[in-house]
Amino acid sequence: MASDALKGHLSIAGAYLIFGLNVVLCKDIANAQAVAPIVLFTLRALGASALFWLGSLFLPKEKVDRKDLPKIALASFLGLFGPQVTFLVGITMSTSIDTAILGTLGPVFTMVFAFFFLGEPITGKKAGGVAVSLAGVLFLIFNSVHGGGASATTPLGFVMLLLNSISFSLYLGIFRPLIAKYSVVTFMKWSFLFSLILALPFSFRGLVTTDYAAVPPVVLWEIGYLIVFATVIAYFLIPYGQKFIRPTLVSMYNYLSPMVTTVVSIWTGLDTLTWQKVLAAVVIVSGVVLVSRSRAAS
Repeated sequence: MASDALKGHLSIAGAYLIFGLNVVLCKDIANAQAVAPIVLFTLRALGASALFWLGSLFLPKEKVDRKDLPKIALASFLGLFGPQVTFLVGITMSTSIDTAILGTLGPVFTMVFAFFFLGEPITGKKAGGVAVSLAGVLFLIFNSVHGGGASATTPLGFVMLLLNSISFSLYLGIFRPLIAKYSVVTFMKWSFLFSLILALPFSFRGLVTTDYAAVPPVVLWEIGYLIVFATVIAYFLIPYGQKFIRPTLVSMYNYLSPMVTTVVSIWTGLDTLTWQKVLAAVVIVSGVVLVSRSRAAS
């Protein structure tokens, strides 16, 4: 139904708009070196777990099949723990431009994984749309000012960012049927609980030894944004949108993030609006529209 597709598009677009600002804030938090990456992820998982489990108390009770719990745990690893930890570690070892470029690979990986795991055809329109948007976002990246990253990308930084794209693409390409089976709150409360359990062995020492009083107030506000908006709200919108549109189209909205980052940079005076950026935005949106019109895209 057209209305369902619209719900899906609006939900995913909203999530990736939030993620666009998330990139800027994560770099700022990483540069402050006040909170270790694994501790930051654990704080996000802890906050999201608490809010989703609390929210579930006010909704009709939904039982999860015991056989689905290991699948949700794997989804949590590929969709939450893996992508967030590799990204938070990777951005401390990578230049901003390399971070942005490696982030463009997600829709390509998702298209391939959805073909193998869900049987979603790779049509001419879909492949063409991905290629058009990829060209647009690369054009945008090379015509924007980038700051706040490392002076050079290390091999480990490259591997972390590559794993980030692969992990989340696997999540999008495999788990749509499981996500559709349960309500978003039920799925996410279990997903974040599993991700918290995964993180605690690696982060417990950092959690108790971090000097939170020494964290700059602006960084605390940024962490608050990451927990409420970039974790709870964005990760509510993604599985909700996945119920209505297919994985490759979901991943295409990843190309909104560089556009948001550029807008924020222009707004804060770090960048300027040029015809190249306007052209890049038009090309990126054209590619998303082309994929959305593919017969296997909705």
